[in-house]
Amino acid sequence: MSARWCLNDLYKGFDAPEFLADIETAKKDIAAFSAWADENFATMDRAGEKLVECINIINNNSRILGKLMSFAMLTRSVDDGNQDAKKYGDMLRVAFAEATKPRVMFEAYIGQVEDLDGLIAAHPVLKEHEFILNEIKSKNKYLLNQGEEVVFAKLKNTGSSAWNDMKEQLTATMKIKVMVEGEEKVLPLPAVRNLAFDTNPKTRKDAYEAEMASYATVDKAVAASLNAIKGEVLTTVALRGYNSPLHMTLANSRMEQGTLDAMISAMVDFLPSFRRFYKKKAEILGHKKGLPWYDIMAPTSEVNMKFTLEEGRKFVLDNFYKFSQKMGDFTKHAFDNNWVDSEVREGKRGGAFCSGMHAIGQSRIMENFNGTFSNVTTTAHEFGHAYHNLCLKDKSFMNAGYTMPIAETASNFCETIIIDAALAGADEKTKKAILEQDLSDSMQVIVDIYSRFLFESRLFEARAKGPLSVEEINALMIQAQKDSYGDGLDPDVLHPYAWLNKPHYYYVDRNFYNFPYAYGLLFSKGLYAQYLEQGEAFLEKYDALLAATGSASLEEVGDMAGIDVRKKDFWVNSLKLIEEKLDQFCAI
Repeated sequence: MSARWCLNDLYKGFDAPEFLADIETAKKDIAAFSAWADENFATMDRAGEKLVECINIINNNSRILGKLMSFAMLTRSVDDGNQDAKKYGDMLRVAFAEATKPRVMFEAYIGQVEDLDGLIAAHPVLKEHEFILNEIKSKNKYLLNQGEEVVFAKLKNTGSSAWNDMKEQLTATMKIKVMVEGEEKVLPLPAVRNLAFDTNPKTRKDAYEAEMASYATVDKAVAASLNAIKGEVLTTVALRGYNSPLHMTLANSRMEQGTLDAMISAMVDFLPSFRRFYKKKAEILGHKKGLPWYDIMAPTSEVNMKFTLEEGRKFVLDNFYKFSQKMGDFTKHAFDNNWVDSEVREGKRGGAFCSGMHAIGQSRIMENFNGTFSNVTTTAHEFGHAYHNLCLKDKSFMNAGYTMPIAETASNFCETIIIDAALAGADEKTKKAILEQDLSDSMQVIVDIYSRFLFESRLFEARAKGPLSVEEINALMIQAQKDSYGDGLDPDVLHPYAWLNKPHYYYVDRNFYNFPYAYGLLFSKGLYAQYLEQGEAFLEKYDALLAATGSASLEEVGDMAGIDVRKKDFWVNSLKLIEEKLDQFCAI
């Protein structure tokens, strides 16, 4: 069983003839697309035919560019020192910037079409892309002129993208000295952070202190990165005419403000109840002032919830088969064909992600597996993303791009499958250990995510007045944690650098990548409740819902499932399901 993924289905290397040929093809295609746009978007005659042809060009070009960019990005994510990956990644970002001109012309052209509905009704290809076309038309008011869009795209390569590259390189190459069981070790950052799950309390505390000390060696450089990226976002917002970064994020998420307000309001109402979890853990672990940060993920049970990589994968696979043959077969195929990179090693980025490769109908999953039950649920989480991609496999590129909040639905759904399977038939001690892990994860997605939502909101407000120092950024993070966690945590032992180790803050085009996790968790709870009621009859509807996520708003996807996400009651009912498990945990 391989702990490293294989990317040969993309390319066998940066010197492979197929890779080099596709690089040249991509350059030619972009130049041809630009010339085509100049010729065809100058007049409004044959508008329907031109839009059909343009959609076909975009879908074809996206296939080649997607393959190339996936190979460079995935290679670098597990080997930050790979210079070929960096070189070609930079080259491809330039290519994407060159593609901005014809894309903007296409979008502007749609805005000029007077009878778009009539054209859509007359052309099957346009009908297939009806949602996307109408979305483009509605967002025309935020579009800059052609020249400005091109300049904007090109400047990103030496602006936000370069800043993010620097940040990734700094954190991926960190070597941290930490005491583990009386022995000094030098470990990469992901391995040190994984020690938060260790059964030895001294190891957890030593790892936390080593982590905090290590951040001080890079914090000024990473703060400069954060300031630059958030400053670029604010410039983008102002130039495009959005009200705020959150307003832009909601528009890009296909989400109404009222839906977010309803969800956040419900989450805030439950914070006092959910803080009971941290106070209960503090009591079990012997802390008097609330739970210190280094014990947030600490196991309180003596039950051995350790898994080898093979055991963890088998547990996921067996229980996915119980959900559906299709999900089980898909997961087995992914394991058998080395789609997953699980090994913790130097130069590899921390955390976990799933990258869909629509061009070849596959996905790749990166994780840092060290044997905890949380690692097992992370595997299931990332396979939820991969299964989501599978359901969109037959859609065009333009109809396969789902937004951040709905992206976290299938992943959380798959986590629930695994957790419920682990709880079924478990003895009391094991049940408590599983409930604790489940609640730890849920609290991260509700309580911690709310702190991150507060932090990013306040960070943008402060950054609008000028760059922030490390101390100012740390203070914002500490205050956000106090406001969210309340008396559940020890106010003297929080995590001021939680902004430095989370890559989401550095995605210039993905701001507020925090509330989508809460949305995905709570929306998936509603879907899972339907699965428990309907059994196999639910499966076809679930697949159809996931397949529609690239061409529908969040509210429309909710309607497909009979869920009104605009109403606070739905979010309250999902939160109550988590509260019920919290009550069970506290009662054991």
